[in-house]
Amino acid sequence: MASISNLANLTPATSAGSSRSSSSSSVLPRSFITLRTLNSKLSSSSHLSLRYNQTSTPSLFVRCSASGENGSTTKKTTLHDLYEKEGQSPWYDNLCRPVTDLLPFIARGVRGVTSNPAIFQKAISTSNAYNDQFRSLVESGNDIESAYWELVVKDIQDACKLFEPIYDQTEAEDGYVSVEVSPMLADDTNGTVEAAKYLHKVVNRRNVYIKIPATAPCVPSIRDVIASGISVNVTLIFSIARYEAVIDAYLDGLEASGLDDLSRVTSVASFFVSRVDTLMDKMLEKIGTPEALDLRGKVKKLGDNS
Repeated sequence: MASISNLANLTPATSAGSSRSSSSSSVLPRSFITLRTLNSKLSSSSHLSLRYNQTSTPSLFVRCSASGENGSTTKKTTLHDLYEKEGQSPWYDNLCRPVTDLLPFIARGVRGVTSNPAIFQKAISTSNAYNDQFRSLVESGNDIESAYWELVVKDIQDACKLFEPIYDQTEAEDGYVSVEVSPMLADDTNGTVEAAKYLHKVVNRRNVYIKIPATAPCVPSIRDVIASGISVNVTLIFSIARYEAVIDAYLDGLEASGLDDLSRVTSVASFFVSRVDTLMDKMLEKIGTPEALDLRGKVKKLGDNS
C-alpha cells in the first residue's frame, strides 16, 4: 500500500456513472448516467452518481413532488423522484467526519456513498476530527500508512451503519458504501485480490463495496474477488471493450464462487465520462478556434445525441 500523498495523487476525486449488477435480478450490469449537483440544496460541491435500475429510458427532467401520509404532507426532492419514478439511485461521492453529516443527504434521497483515497486525503488533512484517533494510533506504534487505513475503515464502518436501513429495505439492492484498494496496486493482480479480501474482512459490513480499478491486470482480480463472495465496485472504466471485460469477469466470478445463494454478491461498473470531457476540453483549447472553444464541456452531450 502507499502513503497518503501518493494515494491522493493517483486517484483524483470525481463522480462517475455507475452500473450495478445484481445476480438476484439480472445477469448483466445495467446502464447508468452521472449528474453533478442535481439538488443545489444538498451541497454546492456535491458529486452524485446515479444508478439506473429499470429498463425504460431514463428522464433527467423530474419534478419535485409532495406525498401525504396520515393527512400530513412531506416535501420530496428530485432525488426521491429519480428513484421512485425513474429507477435511478443517487450515490454521494464524498465522505468525511462527522459521518452523521450524511443523514441530511439520506433524508433528501441519497441512497449510497462512494469514496476514494483522494477524498480521504482531503478529509484527513483539512479536518481536526481525525486528530485524536490519528495521535492514538501513532503513539501505539502504527506507521503512517497503517494509521491511514485505520481511519478509513472507521469512516466506512460508520457510513455503512447509516445506510443499513436502505440496504435492508431494498433487500441488498441499495444502501452501499464503497472503499477503494490502494491505487499503488493497479498493476498488481494478486496484491489487489489480497487487499480487497483484507478490506472486506476488517470493515466487516454487509453493505460494503470493495472498489477495484478496471486496469488490465486488475480485471482478473475482479473475477477472483467476486468468486470469493465479495461485492465489488469496478471503477475507472474508459472504454466499451474494458466494460465488456468487466462483465465477463463478473459472470466468471459468480460461476467460480460455488455459492448456492448469489443474491448478496453484486457488482457496480463505473463508466467514467467526466475525465473524457476533461481530456477533450484540453484538446479543444489547444485547437483554439471559436468553434472548438464553444464545444468545451459538451463532449458528453454530443455523444448522448449521436
